[in-house]
Amino acid sequence: MKPPPFEYHAPRSLGEALDALAGAGEHGKVLAGGQSLIPLLNMRLVAPAHLVDINRLAELAAVDVEPGGVRVGALARHAAVERSGEVAAAQPLLRQALRLVAHPVIRNRGTVVGSLAHADPAAELPAVLALLKGSIRLARPGAVRDVAAEDFFTGPLESAMDPGELAVSAFFPAPPPRSGTAFREVARRHGDYALAGIAALVALDDEERITSATVACVSLGPVPVLVDVTEAVGHRPPESADWASAARAVQDRIEPEADIHATAAYRRHLAGVLTEQALRDAAREAVGA
Repeated sequence: MKPPPFEYHAPRSLGEALDALAGAGEHGKVLAGGQSLIPLLNMRLVAPAHLVDINRLAELAAVDVEPGGVRVGALARHAAVERSGEVAAAQPLLRQALRLVAHPVIRNRGTVVGSLAHADPAAELPAVLALLKGSIRLARPGAVRDVAAEDFFTGPLESAMDPGELAVSAFFPAPPPRSGTAFREVARRHGDYALAGIAALVALDDEERITSATVACVSLGPVPVLVDVTEAVGHRPPESADWASAARAVQDRIEPEADIHATAAYRRHLAGVLTEQALRDAAREAVGA
């Protein structure tokens, strides 16, 4: 299979890249890791008139641990973020999720920001960004804006990014004190897209009682579904929390769809099981913290 014809741009600076994208408008696509875009091109599911390759923009490969969290540049590969000890210490959920993304060969090339910009509800990273209440930084000539995760993902493979904009970085806030995170998913084979997945965040007070518990769902809706289950488990020690009630709250909230891989009922069942597992894991990490 071969992609449709397009005009190839290889900018040497961020300004050149933004100008090329602005000129292309809705007819332009960005090439970073290419793990989603290249298959779409080869299957002719997309046919951009312009392809803007940002792989020469080394400044976009930075991964910075800031006081409030982790900022990941548009060219930072999955593998680089996964392997960083500094990143794992500042935001453990990134490593917990990234180890489940596809296979090592994909993670060596694919980019964190590219996965977010692709906005696939079956991908792990959109759920991570949603759970952490992170943001995406978008740039165009003369303007930069930050879009919160809750506003960024608008539908399957759809986002709030306007034509001509480039996602230059993503910010993953650090977890609150005395908190823990976890990521659980079920796939037909390791590395496949998840039939269902749950990212969890649990925070405790000084007496080790739960003050907040939230989950984000993968493959269980058109966008990452965020569910606050604090009311079901809150103000109790983790060992006496009603995790089953939290699981039922998530099952009541989601609207899974059936496909060739799983029925909607099976996905709903998985959501409940994975919610309990992920919340327990996160609570144990919070106690250890």
